[in-house]
Order: sequence, then C-alpha cells, then structure tokens
Amino acid sequence: MEVKLAYGKGEIVVPIPSHAHLDVVEPGSVPGIIHPERAIAGALRKPCGARPLREMISPVEKVAVLFSDITRATPYQMILPVLLEELSHLPKDHITFFCALGTHRAATDEELTTILGRGIVDNYRVVQNDASDPLQHDLAGTTSSGNRILLHREVLGADLRILTGFIEPHFFAGFSGGGKALMPGMAHVDTIRHNHSIAQLEDPGCRWGITEGNPLWEEIMEAAELAGPSFLLNVTLNRMKEITGVFAGDLRAAHSEGAEFARSTAMVPLTDPYDLVLTSNSGYPLDLNVYQSVKGMSAAERIVKRGGAIIMAAECWDGIPHGSDYETILGSVDSPWEMMEFIRANEPSLRDTWQVYFQAMIQEKADVYLYSGLDPRTVKKCLLKPVEDVGALVKELSEGKDGTMRICALPMGPWTIPYLE
Repeated sequence: MEVKLAYGKGEIVVPIPSHAHLDVVEPGSVPGIIHPERAIAGALRKPCGARPLREMISPVEKVAVLFSDITRATPYQMILPVLLEELSHLPKDHITFFCALGTHRAATDEELTTILGRGIVDNYRVVQNDASDPLQHDLAGTTSSGNRILLHREVLGADLRILTGFIEPHFFAGFSGGGKALMPGMAHVDTIRHNHSIAQLEDPGCRWGITEGNPLWEEIMEAAELAGPSFLLNVTLNRMKEITGVFAGDLRAAHSEGAEFARSTAMVPLTDPYDLVLTSNSGYPLDLNVYQSVKGMSAAERIVKRGGAIIMAAECWDGIPHGSDYETILGSVDSPWEMMEFIRANEPSLRDTWQVYFQAMIQEKADVYLYSGLDPRTVKKCLLKPVEDVGALVKELSEGKDGTMRICALPMGPWTIPYLE
C-alpha cells in the first residue's frame, strides 16, 4: 500500500505497512467547470442578491479590487480578465488592485506578476496592505464586540469594493472568502489582533466549517459591512485547482451559497480516531512556510487519538518565515507546553498569535513531525520533530501494532476536513 501527499508543486509517495488499517480522505471528485470564463461572466451579470456588477458602478466612480496574496491558490489570471471586461466602461485609473495581506509579508514583484499577470501589473495601480502602518488606515466603525475597525483608507475611499478569493473550510473562521478580504486582509494590526485574539479563538464556535454562531466570523462580516458597498466574487476549486463554482453578488448571500457548496465537497464525517494521521498543506502555494502549515496540522488534529502522531508534509520554501512573530515566539520558549503561557502573557505586543495557539493545542494532543525542505535544526526551532524519510517513520511507528494500527491520510491536507461524528 502507498499514499501520495501533495508537496510543493508535486507530491511524495509514502509506503504503508500491509498490516496497518489505512483510510484515505480526499476532496470530493467535483469536476471543473468546462467553460469557467463563461461561468464567471454569467455570475457577474446575474449575481446573487445584487444588481449586475456593470450596473453598480458608473464611469465617474472608483473601484477597489481586493485580491489574495501568494499563500492562496485563487486562479486570478482566469478570473480577473473577465472581471475587467465587466468594468470596461471605467477608465483604468479608476480601478485599483489591493493585495489583502493581513499581517503576511509583502508580496514580491515576481509574486504579484504570478498572481495578477503582467498585463495588470503593468497597466493598473497595485497597492499592498501594511498592517503596521497607521497612516494607511482609517476608522470604518466599531463592531458590537468593541473592535475598532481600522481599514485601508484608499479602500474605504472607493465607491465600490470588489472582494475576490476562493472558499474552502477555514480552521477558525469557518470558511475562507467573503469578508476576510477586507478584515483581516486590508485591516490594521490592532483590528486583526482583537479579532484573532485568544479570547475569540477559545470560543467553541471558532472552528472548521462554522460561520453562524462563530463570533470571529460574525465580526469579520460586520467589519466588512462597515466599509461600505461591496460586491463579492468568490470561487471554489477542486484538487486540480480547477474552478468548480462561482459565487458572486451580495456579500452574505453569495458567500453563504459558496460555503454550503464547499461544505458538501470538503467536509467528511468519520467514526473513530486514528493512531497516526498523514497530512499535507495542499501543496503549492499554501505549503510555503511553517506558519501556514499549522492549518494542515489542525485538520489532522480533529481525527488523531490523544497520544497519537501527526506527520505533516510541507515544502516550506519560505521558511518559518523569517522575521515573523511566529518565529519570535518559537524562539522565546523551549517546549510546546510553554507556548500558550508565553502568548497569554505577551499577546498585547504581538501582531498575531493564532498559529502558536493552535500549534500548542495540537501538540498537547499528539506528537507532530514535519517533512520539509528545511534543515532539521530549523524544524526543531519550530518545536516540531524533523523527519527525513516519511515511509521509514510510518514503519517505525507501526512496529508492534500488527492489525491494530489505524492510519488516516489527508493527501490534500486542509482542502478536506474530516470530523468525528
């Protein structure tokens, strides 16, 4: 037996001992749309709960198009030409593209070209959010929880915001897409810190696949609506990263429709936990660093036995990454058990703590091994266990458990979210 785990732009093959019980959980086999450009144009012209996009904006008005950074697999070079055709009645200088970075590092020129295409980079203004720069952000309003929503002032100054991205299960926001393009995407760090706080993350509603009753998600949508008129353009993807659905129009209505579609294909019920879970971070581009790879670990944690093991395969070509709060926190403690204490004591001075919070929770339950392109010393710095040969480790962990070793593989990591019924 063997399983293939997504890794970088390829995959790794892992042999599984014949005596072990193996289950493989993958995304539903939803075919890609045959003519995705037509589907996108159709959704923009007959949106959910809104007027056609072309009718929502006049040539004298200005549009902010928000797009995701390199950590997301949104097929922008297919989506954006269709979007721009619907905005062809506007002068080019009335359309600005905004990279919704949240607290991620700035995209390089090469990455912007990879995401948007040379034609957009050369012919339109592209702005990146710097969450730490107070001069970039203005107050849009205050949420019911008391969070001051500081958003990029140029985005707030636009007549219409077009929020783009793709919808998949998200491990504390419920689902990606929707208002996340605005907050955290275009927000100031103080706003993000409040929304991603430990107090929020500890709420049982802040988990995979939950939106209604999830205080973090509900605040994201409340914040997005404070920004002013918006139009949503989200897609869903299959494991080949082909578009399987297009959801456009009213922010809440279109996203709700897309989330239900994603739930039906990406969330899988199981009956019993496993001794060992093999997972990935869905390959390139999401497995670019250890920070993002906590998502794949979190998907595995849902079905691993207490005291079991998780093996994560993630290329991590972008490192931890260097200079992040994540690296700072990991370098300030000596064991996973100290991480939670550290972030509770220092949360007000940190940009974000979500990944350390979840890593600590995961490692409290199971051992976590990392197969990556990083040297073992760097992996240990992340308080994870380095592994050079996944097959050999699986064999070692299976020894002495003939007929009783239960293994589950998540080849696409967080693109499929298992849960115990």
